[in-house]
Amino acid sequence: MTRYLIFLSCIFGIILSFSSCQRQQNEVGFYYWKTNYKQDTLSKLFVSELQARKLYLRMMDIDFDESKTQGIPIAPINFTDSLPTDQEVVPVVFINQRIFLGLDSFAIRALAHKIEPFIRAKLAQGGKGTFSEIQFDCDWTRSSRDPFFYFLDFLKTIPALADVSLSSTLRLHQIKNIQTAGIPPVDRVTLMCYNMGNLRKFGAQNSILNQQDLALYLKDVLKNYPLKIDIALPLFNWFVLFRGNQYIGISKKLTVAMLADESLFSKNPNSSMYLLKKDLPAAGLKKNDVVRYESVQIDDLKATTKFLKKELKTSPENLLFYHLDPEVLGNFTYEELHQISTSL
Repeated sequence: MTRYLIFLSCIFGIILSFSSCQRQQNEVGFYYWKTNYKQDTLSKLFVSELQARKLYLRMMDIDFDESKTQGIPIAPINFTDSLPTDQEVVPVVFINQRIFLGLDSFAIRALAHKIEPFIRAKLAQGGKGTFSEIQFDCDWTRSSRDPFFYFLDFLKTIPALADVSLSSTLRLHQIKNIQTAGIPPVDRVTLMCYNMGNLRKFGAQNSILNQQDLALYLKDVLKNYPLKIDIALPLFNWFVLFRGNQYIGISKKLTVAMLADESLFSKNPNSSMYLLKKDLPAAGLKKNDVVRYESVQIDDLKATTKFLKKELKTSPENLLFYHLDPEVLGNFTYEELHQISTSL
C-alpha cells in the first residue's frame, strides 16, 4: 500500500511538473515588416507549425512632413491579401525620434489623436476590425525621452484606446542606460536582441547579433527591469556596403548567389568580406567596393537564448521573430525555431 501511494505521488508530481511547464511556454509571434501584406506558402507553414498566434504588423513610419511642422504617415501598409483570422494582429508604428525633438505638446497631442483612426482604417482594409494592443517602435534618446513618454501618456487618455494596451520596443542601450533612457509608460516592452554592433564600422564583424555585445549591454541588468519583457530575435540578413573603407549603405539588390560568383567577387577566406572585381551598375556598386555579408545562424540564436534564460527574472510571455519573410525563413527549419521558442 505504501509503495502504491509513493507511486501515485510520483505520477502526480510528474503531471504537475508537466502542467507547469506547459503553462510557462512562450507564445510565439512574428513581425511583418513590409509595405504590402501578402501571404506566401512557406510563411503560412512556419506560422502553423510553430502555432504563432500573434502577428506584429508594421502599419507605417511617422516622420516630418515637408514643412517640418507635423508628423505624417510614411509608407503605410497596403494589403494584397486579407489578414489571417486565426492570429491576433498587433499594429506596430515606427516613429522617428526626431519627431519628438521638433514638435511642441500641442502638436504631439494632435499626432496622438490621429493614430487610432488611421490604424483602425488600415486594419479594416485587411479584414480586421479590432485590436487589443498597439506597439510603438522609437529609438528614443535622453533628449527625446520626455516628449515621447508624454505622447504615450496622452494616448491613454483617448477614449477609443481605453481598452487597448500599449507596448514599446526596447533597444539594448535603453536598458543598459536606464538612468538616462528612463522607463516608458507602457504595459510591456519588447527587447530587440539585434542590431547591436557598429554597422558603419569597416571590418569583419556581425552587427546584427553577437554574444560579446549582448553580454556587454544586458549582463546583470535584465532582472531589475520593472516592466514585463518580451523578446524579439532576428532571422534576417543583409549586405553592408563600403567604398574606400567608408560605409555607404545596405544593399537590397545583392544576393548570396551573386557573392558566390567568382567573376564578380573575391572573398577574404577568413572573414565575411567580399571585394567587387568590376563595376556592378545593377546594384549601384563600383569596382573595389567591399561587401560585408551578415546573417544569423541557428547556433547564434541558441547561444542568445541560453544567455537570456540566465539573465531574465521570468520567462517572457512572448517570443517574437523578426521577421516573417520566406527568403529568411528558408534558412531555418520548423524544428530549429521550435527548439528556440521552447528554450527560454
